[in-house]
Amino acid sequence: MDGKTQINQQIGALRDRVKRTKQQKETEIDIQLKALYDEEIESLNKEIDALQKSLEIMSRTVRVPKHSRRGSLTSLPTPRIAAEPSVSFPPSSSTERSGGINEDGVILEVRSGTGGDEAALFAGDLFNMYLRYAEKSGWKSEIVNMSEGNAGGVKLATAELKGAGAYRLLKNESGVHRVQRVPVTEAGGRIHTSTATVAILPVVTKAEMEIKPDDLKWDFFRAGGHGGQNVNKVSTAVRLTHIPTGVVIECQEERFQGKNREKALSILKSRLYSEMQSQQVDSISQLRASQVGSGERVEKIRTYNFPQDRVTDHRAKKSWHNIPAILAGEIGDILTISSALTTDVNPRTLT
Repeated sequence: MDGKTQINQQIGALRDRVKRTKQQKETEIDIQLKALYDEEIESLNKEIDALQKSLEIMSRTVRVPKHSRRGSLTSLPTPRIAAEPSVSFPPSSSTERSGGINEDGVILEVRSGTGGDEAALFAGDLFNMYLRYAEKSGWKSEIVNMSEGNAGGVKLATAELKGAGAYRLLKNESGVHRVQRVPVTEAGGRIHTSTATVAILPVVTKAEMEIKPDDLKWDFFRAGGHGGQNVNKVSTAVRLTHIPTGVVIECQEERFQGKNREKALSILKSRLYSEMQSQQVDSISQLRASQVGSGERVEKIRTYNFPQDRVTDHRAKKSWHNIPAILAGEIGDILTISSALTTDVNPRTLT
């Protein structure tokens, strides 16, 4: 499929969305929601205009400059057409050295492990711990997706963190975190052990990492929970599936579908990049679907022992006290030790 065909297909899909959005607006009686529909329609029309301009550029006849040598032709390079718009980050001095990733940004994923409701509560504690550290450090943080547990906490939470050296500082936080404490639901005062898994994904910046449009499946649904009327009444939430590998990404925190689509694609690139590192391959097409997710670091890296008020990093063989302060974001010393540890996974350069 050539570039023009891809663009025309994208324009057709966007026009269909404009039509559906206008139909939804006509049936809406809430004035504020009507205004939000207008914003969405305006945003879609801007995307259509940008794609149409790309078509015009591709269709122009290129003139040979007078100073060109006889027998040589000068032509414009064929523009690359991305599958969907993606989130871009300003380049940093460390981007080139890290092989196509932005050292000043990470995708944080925390999911509950073994332990039922208590595991979800602990996952929520960890997620908030990292967000509070980001706030104390002057970083920018943005929640991308959150699936709450039945008794509170989170089953899965995803956030984007941006700050100087964020990836270098957090990259070794990936792994299983264990908690030992008496759950609030435990009447007998027994200590339970639960786990949560943390994944730190690099933000991919190198443009050469392309994803084929035919390899993507997009699903749209209404977001639940907080977020206002627009989030709950309009299908703004996005579920993106990478068909060859089976990787699924969900985003539902933004008010508009277009923003959630951008974030979903950005996180997918980060996930595939990590899988390329894990499987030691140089392109997405070489990824083995049966091994996706199997190479993630699943060793127990840290224990939070509440009865003894102690946090132990099993890799560094070092402990810290004052768990309430640690969960409140006072983890600078822990991250300094963690980031200095040697790992067996080295960043690969995208080709």
